[in-house]
Amino acid sequence: MATGCVRRNYFQSDARVGAGSDGALAPATDSVLGVAGRQYNDRSKFHHLFWGKHYRGVWAAPVTAPVLHLATVVPGGLKAGKPGGGYQSISMTLEGPQEREYALRALDKEPSKTLPKALRHTIVLNVVRDATSAAMPYGAFTVPPLARAAGVPHTRPRLVYVRPDETGLGSMSERFQGKLALLEEKFVALSSRTPDLSGASGFVSSEEMLAAVYASPAHRIDQPSFLRARLLDAWLGDWDRHEGQWDWAEFKQPDGRVRYQAIPKDRDQVYFRFDDGLVPWLASRPFIAPQFHTFKREFGYVPGLLNQAHFIDQRGLARLTRADFRRVAADLQRRLSDTTIERAIRRLPPAVYALEGRGIVARLKARRQTLPQFAEAYYLELARKPVLGGTALPERFVVQRYPDSTTVQIFSAARAKITGGDSLHFQHTYYSAETKNLTLESLGGADVFEISGDGRNLIPLLIYGGEGTDRLQLAGSKRGLKLFDVASDLQAAGAPRPSLPPKKRLAYDRTEEE
Repeated sequence: MATGCVRRNYFQSDARVGAGSDGALAPATDSVLGVAGRQYNDRSKFHHLFWGKHYRGVWAAPVTAPVLHLATVVPGGLKAGKPGGGYQSISMTLEGPQEREYALRALDKEPSKTLPKALRHTIVLNVVRDATSAAMPYGAFTVPPLARAAGVPHTRPRLVYVRPDETGLGSMSERFQGKLALLEEKFVALSSRTPDLSGASGFVSSEEMLAAVYASPAHRIDQPSFLRARLLDAWLGDWDRHEGQWDWAEFKQPDGRVRYQAIPKDRDQVYFRFDDGLVPWLASRPFIAPQFHTFKREFGYVPGLLNQAHFIDQRGLARLTRADFRRVAADLQRRLSDTTIERAIRRLPPAVYALEGRGIVARLKARRQTLPQFAEAYYLELARKPVLGGTALPERFVVQRYPDSTTVQIFSAARAKITGGDSLHFQHTYYSAETKNLTLESLGGADVFEISGDGRNLIPLLIYGGEGTDRLQLAGSKRGLKLFDVASDLQAAGAPRPSLPPKKRLAYDRTEEE
């Protein structure tokens, strides 16, 4: 593909409708009439056939947006903070009083960094930019009342217009000038607490939360509340929910334990519409890029909708049963009433509601009706290949294998010492009809794996040893048992130490009884 084909001046220079050639805006202007991205709507029916109609009309619909005045937008005003680090979003942090922080994100995207440098000056960049029109630019503004009804913590985004001569955003000023943007407070300072998070002792990122959970069994994710948030994600069609899309409220318990409650953020992909053109339809097939999941009346291909959140789902929902998934889904059905849905979607700008509002309402109601069936499929998807991890402290993994099921218990002496309670840290039963294989991960400490059970049709068991001298105590069949260890020290009691180099599979990989 030849270079030099990228379209110059791809993006609109100013979001305002009828902006003059000089781009001037009176200092006292409080609001403007603007569009999120008129460039996406200048396409032929032939283009729609191959690349999709998406939300092109919405991107070009006129909306009224308040002008961002940094000195008065919140009490005490805002000042420029650090630029955002996303590959597509034009974003930055704004700093407010009492150590509060706010996120400012342009509604439009610039996805050039998602491509290899060799393709950034080719027509491929035009294609990738055009795909931005698959997102509903105002979808995030409908989420707060739905999240509130569902019992899920949420941010409170608002629409703003950044002046074409704004210079108060530091190094990011030029990138934001003339754009419509979303402004929302981050959950960073304790002053950011809301009634649904009363009692929180602080807020942390997913990276910080996972580091704490992996370090000590006294730290754990509030899994029922995380399931509630994840079912809300799926109902909204919000497929882009990797671990970077969450903040976590930290609750310190009197007995020394710490509980982390999930706070969803960055609702850029709710109501996503992608597969209405030939090329994106092909691209979103299960064998290519199933994560580009279109919001329809039915949930569609479940693994695709869950794809981006697979890592955090495995670690945040491992304790929950099939009954838990059913119960939470049924509760959400009751909470998300017709009135709640209709009022939430009315938060779209009038011109946008006229184009898409009724259709979104109808699809949300249809998805609500089948939410329990989706929850069942969600549970089964996670149950196929569960991954259970220990911590950096010593643990004892007790695994009882039966022909129809496997029960895993994880005991931690450190947990008992910290909390003064039981050393049982985790317990769950997996069924052969649901689980294809089960993985246990030792992260650190001198861990012990006690494996027992005989018979055929046992669930295959993969054990990964971590740092420290780990021991395997095997009583029963080795059928379907595979051992891996980075330090080559995981061994069966009484067996010679394997001589394989680090990071190689160890000796026990048997498929027949001995």
